[in-house]
Amino acid sequence: MKREILITSDGSTTIHLPDWNEQYHSKNGSINETYHVFIESGLKMISENEVSILEIGFGTGLNAFITYLEAKKPVNYVGLEAYPVTPEEVQKMNFISVLNAKDNHAIFNKMHEVSWEEKHQITPSFSLLKRKQFFEDITDENAFHLIYFDAFGARVQPQLWTEEIFSKMFTALKQDGILVTYSAKGSVRRAMQAVGFTVERLPGPPGKREMLRAIKKS
Repeated sequence: MKREILITSDGSTTIHLPDWNEQYHSKNGSINETYHVFIESGLKMISENEVSILEIGFGTGLNAFITYLEAKKPVNYVGLEAYPVTPEEVQKMNFISVLNAKDNHAIFNKMHEVSWEEKHQITPSFSLLKRKQFFEDITDENAFHLIYFDAFGARVQPQLWTEEIFSKMFTALKQDGILVTYSAKGSVRRAMQAVGFTVERLPGPPGKREMLRAIKKS
């Protein structure tokens, strides 16, 4: 499938798939979306002294990198990706310059350079395990405080936004765990509720009216 580098509205890059008219991050700002959906609505809601995070769609590594930059506590991060981006595509991402994160450029590179299927201590307070895995093959149980659900949209991959998938997410979360996603589709919200989540509609990132936050209530 053809892949192009696109500059989004906040000046940061993303990967665009013209055959699907879909991209890895919002056209209205890759970095803005990460901060709004995953950091402000997700990471900052976790009160534990150490947080375990599952990302559905590791992609360009942007969510993992910004989580590293913003975390005030130790993080155990697991990123799932069925089709990893290439090293050449990673080097075309301009996140370091837009984030003014030159001092952490080596950390971003390390996140992409470390091997898959092994847990790596990126820094003393941030571990990373990248799993090359289809989302329907997830079998984790009671393992995570937070899930970043950042799969391609339901318009192009509806099979990733079903009760079957969200049941796996529910099982993977610890009690009172949180799942956040940029999506606000009614069918997605209903699928979440059907498997036991308590679901909130929240104001969306730039370009989207709403987003969803789902909680595995005790």
